[in-house]
Amino acid sequence: MSTLRPSSVTAPPANGLAHRLARLKSYFGHQPAAWIVAFLGTLLGAATEPAIPALLQPLLDNGFTQGTMPLWWVPVGILGVFTVRGIAQFSSQYALTRIANDGMLRLRRDLFAHLLRADLSVFRQQSASALSNTVVFEVQNGCSQLVSAAVGLSRDGFTLVALLGYLFYINWQLTLIVGIVVPGVTTVMRKLSKRLYAITKASQKATDELAYVVEENALAHRMVRLHAAQAHQQARFAKLSETLRRLAIKSTIASSAMTPLTQLLSAAALSVVICVALWQSRDPGHASVTVGGFAAFLSAMMMLVAPMRRLADLANPVTRGLAALERGLNLIDHVPAESSGAYQGAPGHEKTPPSSPSEVTEVTEVSGTAGTAQGLVLNHVSVRYKDDEPPALNDVSLQIPTGQVVALVGPSGSGKTTLANLLPRFVPLSGGSISLNGVNLQDWSLEALREQFAMVSQDVVMLNDSLAHNVAMGHQQGASLDEARVLACLEAANLSDFLSKQPEGIHAQVGHNAQQLSGGQRQRLAIARALYKNAPYLILDEATSALDNESERLVQDALDRVMKGRTTLVIAHRLSTIEHADRVVVMAEGKIVEQGSHAELLAEGGLYARLHAQGMGS
Repeated sequence: MSTLRPSSVTAPPANGLAHRLARLKSYFGHQPAAWIVAFLGTLLGAATEPAIPALLQPLLDNGFTQGTMPLWWVPVGILGVFTVRGIAQFSSQYALTRIANDGMLRLRRDLFAHLLRADLSVFRQQSASALSNTVVFEVQNGCSQLVSAAVGLSRDGFTLVALLGYLFYINWQLTLIVGIVVPGVTTVMRKLSKRLYAITKASQKATDELAYVVEENALAHRMVRLHAAQAHQQARFAKLSETLRRLAIKSTIASSAMTPLTQLLSAAALSVVICVALWQSRDPGHASVTVGGFAAFLSAMMMLVAPMRRLADLANPVTRGLAALERGLNLIDHVPAESSGAYQGAPGHEKTPPSSPSEVTEVTEVSGTAGTAQGLVLNHVSVRYKDDEPPALNDVSLQIPTGQVVALVGPSGSGKTTLANLLPRFVPLSGGSISLNGVNLQDWSLEALREQFAMVSQDVVMLNDSLAHNVAMGHQQGASLDEARVLACLEAANLSDFLSKQPEGIHAQVGHNAQQLSGGQRQRLAIARALYKNAPYLILDEATSALDNESERLVQDALDRVMKGRTTLVIAHRLSTIEHADRVVVMAEGKIVEQGSHAELLAEGGLYARLHAQGMGS
């Protein structure tokens, strides 16, 4: 079983912290009032921190020593300080949380909107689990980490400044000794945060790979068991888990080393301060040093340890939060949107929605340019997915007039599906050109171009929504759902019996990718979707393969309805689908090797005749 490795969007080398934070301004800078409340609340809360040690000095000198302090001052002072602090801290934290959640909402919206219009190469470069992890979990994790860091930075930063200011006011000589600690803490934080950032990026990649192994084995659980590959898959999982474990330990070492180093520097400063304070108290020139003053100084200095320790630990959430959010920002900044032309199609060809099974197969005339040939023209088309691999299509030229049914047949890997995916521009051209009604596909607006095509494939994809919304996909916004049209399409797709058994009717939920439906029901639901879209061009990619005879009969009957009046490109192995085509195009190794009707190609005795003889129609 081949494994596609999930890869992250390549980002440029990391810039400075200020530049990286500035990238987030467009998402987190839309609430100036909340920022003001957060700033003022944090500032007021920090200003109350020195109030506790400031109360100690008069309490010890006047209250205990001299007994002159009124008793009512004590509860009023203490309760007043803690009341103001509580209100200030609640206001600042609430404001910062509002800012963070607003930014998270904006970033998620932009990420998902960009993903919907991103160049399709991103889905080949990254797994679905990696993209889902980036849009949902990384944004949530990054914002949570940065909120925690912002609250801590503002609270502890202002508290540190307030306490240092108070210490200078009491005794500037002792405060200078305390100031020696700050450069040491800064150096420790800078060194360890760089290493922590590199470990965090490596951990994200390892987490993506581990999640992809789980997703891959969940999707391929039957094949894994059929081929007895459990031991190999377990070994893959164990290897990646071990890598993630080692990275987690390294991250813990880097982040945990900050706290003891900070505490060690603080302890050294404390011992020196006590010695100097004792020397000053014995020196006649420093007679103003009192027991209350020293207790207040010592208390304020000890209160410095907690915010300094928390500030030292901030490198961890800031680094993790930025690394998580930068994955999403890199997706926006470095994954281009699909290129689109400006041509919207010729005016005057508005669709008339069908409202009954008899009307649902009536196709609207395709938009085109007046005076030009209608239909599809492929001119020397080539497609190469990788430079070191043979081309998927090599110098293919083909004309498909409007209203014609063309069947593509050939061995697996001959380029049939690639050719079909070129038409709605799901695959980029490597060479040549394709025109629709005389207009190059590159000149069409993507929305207008894709409005011309409906597709029914073997791998039916359904949304976890109602039957009606799956049928009317892309057409239910901006107006109420046309239930009569949905019912007509479901009836035309031979789903009346299934619908009659649903208590909620067309509003019944289909579940995750409609897994509760049988293969034939899923195919017919896809046909109903194509009927609802009422597009003039239809692509059928192996639409009846892997079905039992009864399901195939119902699907084929529905296909006959949806093909009526539409230009149809059929990729199939079933003779019942191919033999009624206006033209059969035989492909091999990325080239067209034969063209003609079913009878003509059989008479020629070429590749088509050999495929037919080998049981193509069985």
